[in-house]
Amino acid sequence: MLRKITSIDFQSNNNTSQFVLIRVDFNVPVEDDLVVDDYRILKSLPTIQYCLDQGAKVVLMSHRGRPNGKVDSSLSLMPAGERLAQLLEMPIKFSHDCISEDAIDVSRNLKRGEIHLLENLRFHEGETINDPSFASKLAKHGAIYLNDAFGTAHRKHASNVGVADYFTTKGMGLLMEKEMEFLSDGVSNAIDPVSLIIGGAKIDTKINVIKHFFDIADNIIIGGAMANTFLAANKYDMGKSLVEKSEIDTARKLMLMASKYKTNIILPIDFNGEMGKFGSGKLRYTSRDDIKKTMICEDIGELSINLFTDIIKQSKTVFWNGTVGVAENKDFAIGTNKIIDAITESRCTSIVGGGDTIAAIRNYKKGIIEDFSHASTGGGSCLELLSGNKLSAIQALEK
Repeated sequence: MLRKITSIDFQSNNNTSQFVLIRVDFNVPVEDDLVVDDYRILKSLPTIQYCLDQGAKVVLMSHRGRPNGKVDSSLSLMPAGERLAQLLEMPIKFSHDCISEDAIDVSRNLKRGEIHLLENLRFHEGETINDPSFASKLAKHGAIYLNDAFGTAHRKHASNVGVADYFTTKGMGLLMEKEMEFLSDGVSNAIDPVSLIIGGAKIDTKINVIKHFFDIADNIIIGGAMANTFLAANKYDMGKSLVEKSEIDTARKLMLMASKYKTNIILPIDFNGEMGKFGSGKLRYTSRDDIKKTMICEDIGELSINLFTDIIKQSKTVFWNGTVGVAENKDFAIGTNKIIDAITESRCTSIVGGGDTIAAIRNYKKGIIEDFSHASTGGGSCLELLSGNKLSAIQALEK
């Protein structure tokens, strides 16, 4: 049975049951030893604070980056620990090795209300290969296990799958619970009309999402470089725009499937971009019928914005993964920003995911991300749930 944190008894007379091992996601960007984006840390606070309020002794574990089983000081979790201490306004104990005897002793000697952060799990090869020995050592840090790291929930690693076998009392953190509510239950129970906005560059990472939504969505809006490939499949000349030639046939098959399900696939009808090469500064607007040989399409145009936003305004539920332009460039973030405005100004249930999309929203207007019904902290995990698949870490909690 999949347990929620609120169903767990933290007040047992058995003192060891107060030790809570939490898998969090502190995989955050760091520059000059300072966290430059603390979004994931902020999202972990409700679960951490809940455990502290229950009188628990809290041990946190996470990965950061891809050190490939070797110690890399540039990928230390110490900056994340320092930021967490600032946010909670309390000291945080830190161990430089997640499974050393010293680290386990620190956990065992914690007092109620104290926090111990372990060093980067991926400094050990055992994490990514789900080594039972490594998982068993991690389990020594607690008597209750909580998984609140949605971003890695699709991975079969020691800290989110293997470790769960060593706990009788285990469950989801508050963030994980919310992610499942919106991305699993929310998809199954979406209120019509439903629209899916899908963007980014590569079709192969989104194929299963698109297929799954044929039976759910009334409209599938496709933007970003993905749209170029779909338009190329419809015989449009996309100039020098990014087109996945190997996926043109896939795009044709998806459009044929959509017609059988009577799901509308909506593609851009005009573009803003550059002539010659990326960064040339030679801006150009054109309809999709008149794309020049040397043009690179980098954002949707005004007519497409109006088309897309009209559909959003008519929707009761909107799922969004992937920007509709090169949003990191302000010249080509207009389409994405207009979609943000349309969604947040409507009364629809809105679920957004994907690292680039979340970053675009947060860079657009401070605090506007809170106007979405749910903003997912996971990339791959979000896509897995939107594809109708189960997550390895959730299945481990159900055993």
